[in-house]
Amino acid sequence: MGKLILLRHGQSVYNLQNIFTGWTDVALSEKGIAEAQKAGQILKAHNLLPDLCFTSWLKRAIHTAQLALRELDWEQIDCIKSWKLNERHYGAWQQRNKDEVKEEVGEERFIAIRRGYDTPPPPLPDGDPRLPENDPKFRLIDPSHLPRSESLKDTRRRTLNYFYEAIAPQLARDKTVLVSAHGNSLRALTMAIEQLSPEEIVKVEIPTGQPILYRFDETLEMLEKKVLS
Repeated sequence: MGKLILLRHGQSVYNLQNIFTGWTDVALSEKGIAEAQKAGQILKAHNLLPDLCFTSWLKRAIHTAQLALRELDWEQIDCIKSWKLNERHYGAWQQRNKDEVKEEVGEERFIAIRRGYDTPPPPLPDGDPRLPENDPKFRLIDPSHLPRSESLKDTRRRTLNYFYEAIAPQLARDKTVLVSAHGNSLRALTMAIEQLSPEEIVKVEIPTGQPILYRFDETLEMLEKKVLS
């Protein structure tokens, strides 16, 4: 029976400041560090020892995995990183205060973009220093594959591509897999696993630092979901 543990990173310094983060690579806040450590304690209490770990390329997710595994005293496992597990790219809204953006564009458009399924924020323009192609981390990735802005639908496409390519085969081998990632990349996985509609996923919020456990049968049909505490 394959087991999948989804873990949204702990609170980041941008979460604390109410700023759109997206692909901006910011650290965990003090609260976020504590949340990651608590997640490890929760996994230990449930005797969940992952065989393998996956994270994004963003340090708030990487550090969350490291802190949780340290609490679990289970740091020897491989941790595979992929940019396809990155947070949704918030385009021109990245590094901007959420309240200021809402005031600028109006609540209706703000909600349609932030909580909707297929409406992206305004894209980053040519020459913007926030473009992923300007980040050395992405220097080996074809710029045409890197987003300038994403809807949840766009995020789901790349996240699911990676899930079926790299993570699902491990679950099919009855492995226990930890995925430490982000609110929207994990919402994308949740949408697919639970077969939620675009209308249903709008209402789903993934809590920071709280492990979610899925169990699958041999065909990768979901058997059980538990929010662990």
